[in-house]
Amino acid sequence: MTAETVLIVEDDEAMRRVLKDNFQVSGFQVETAEDGEVALAKIGPGIDLVVLDIMLPRVDGFEVCRRIRSQGSDAFIIMLTAKGEESDAVLGLNLGADDYVTKPFRVRELLARAQAFMRRRKQASQESFAFAHFKLDQAAHRLCHPDGEVELTPKEFGLLEFFLRNRGRAVTREQILNSVWGSSVHVTFRSVDRCVNTLRSKIEEDPSRPRFIRTIREVGYRFEESSSTVESRQNRR
Repeated sequence: MTAETVLIVEDDEAMRRVLKDNFQVSGFQVETAEDGEVALAKIGPGIDLVVLDIMLPRVDGFEVCRRIRSQGSDAFIIMLTAKGEESDAVLGLNLGADDYVTKPFRVRELLARAQAFMRRRKQASQESFAFAHFKLDQAAHRLCHPDGEVELTPKEFGLLEFFLRNRGRAVTREQILNSVWGSSVHVTFRSVDRCVNTLRSKIEEDPSRPRFIRTIREVGYRFEESSSTVESRQNRR
């Protein structure tokens, strides 16, 4: 099984070395960066977790976090903040960080949080969602139908997954943007509507009269259960 990869972004050399050694001992593949620009150059699909200091040379941690999310990366981000700087933690979370720890901290606590995130990711990747004659298989990243696989773009897949996780609930276009596109400044509500329309064309018998993805006027959308049971389950070996 391939080890998860963590990117440690920390300008203090001694701290960077300590974190690197401890993550390696815990089974992670480790990449390091001493400033924000190097970190951004290393971000990619192979990075599962980012341990991100806020006070960095060249590009600070807040901007690094914002750009990571604008690129569509779903890597978990744990920010390192100064003790007592609650406002920094809140800003980091608003920019897309998943968690934070305050300095000074125990490395074991940081590792425990990182490992909890990785367990959560593995569980999520094993989920599948079924509706009508469709099955959204997260592990294989595909939408299956008795007539064959339905080809989805990455955004259509993410959008359908978001709807299925929130089925029965009205969701706004802003919520969809934040969850599926992240904080990209180049995306508008029209992008959401276009993606909804293309997704409808692939799963609805009559896209002009949608059975699943219903438009909620002045709000957004709602994924409704059909007469067939919509279910979520864990694949078990």
